[in-house]
Amino acid sequence: MLRVEDVHTYYGDSYILQGATLEVPENKIVALLGRNGVGKTTLVRSIMGLTPARRGKIVFQEKDITQSKPFAIAQMGIGYVPQGRMLFPSLTVAEHLKIAYRKGKHGSDNWTIERILDAFPQLKERYQNRGGQLSGGEQQMAAIARALAANPEFLLMDEPTEGLAPIIVNELGKLLQMIKDDGYPVLLVEQNYKFALRFADEIYIMSKGTIVFKGLPDEIEESEEIKVKYLGIYD
Repeated sequence: MLRVEDVHTYYGDSYILQGATLEVPENKIVALLGRNGVGKTTLVRSIMGLTPARRGKIVFQEKDITQSKPFAIAQMGIGYVPQGRMLFPSLTVAEHLKIAYRKGKHGSDNWTIERILDAFPQLKERYQNRGGQLSGGEQQMAAIARALAANPEFLLMDEPTEGLAPIIVNELGKLLQMIKDDGYPVLLVEQNYKFALRFADEIYIMSKGTIVFKGLPDEIEESEEIKVKYLGIYD
């Protein structure tokens, strides 16, 4: 579904991604873990064309999208849930969803606005509230709902649990399980490794702009060395 092949990305003269390579198969959730500042968000931005790679290749459904514009990448069927939510504070939840809504690339309409509101009952209650009036958890739900409203073929989620209370993280977990049950491929970038391991079929770990581990969730759970060295986790 998605291949990232030896991608090198810079911010000005700062060399961030230093040959990152990963793959997301169809119908699988792949999690990308790592400490703050190692390049995870830069990788997501490179996939979306927001910070284009200088070298390497990004392939989506066998099409090279490395130098494609963000709007074209979205039209190809990649839904993006950015770090920081990035809602329009003056637009209501209803307006966010109506602007984003479209049928999928092949006419699919799995995520109607009605189904989205059923999946997010809190958003249904806040449907006419503006983005700036929502709590952090409600904003995150709205950001995910906005991405789903475009009926994407593939979902990029960048730190969806960041800064959220455990009860909201639990609600997001229910939604992610629903997305997994529907067979959506997802690249999930997370700091919360326990959350990621609950849903991921495969795990990548990034350090200093490159991938240093690829494996199964159980391998991380069983390896204190990996958790300490690359995630800073001491159980």
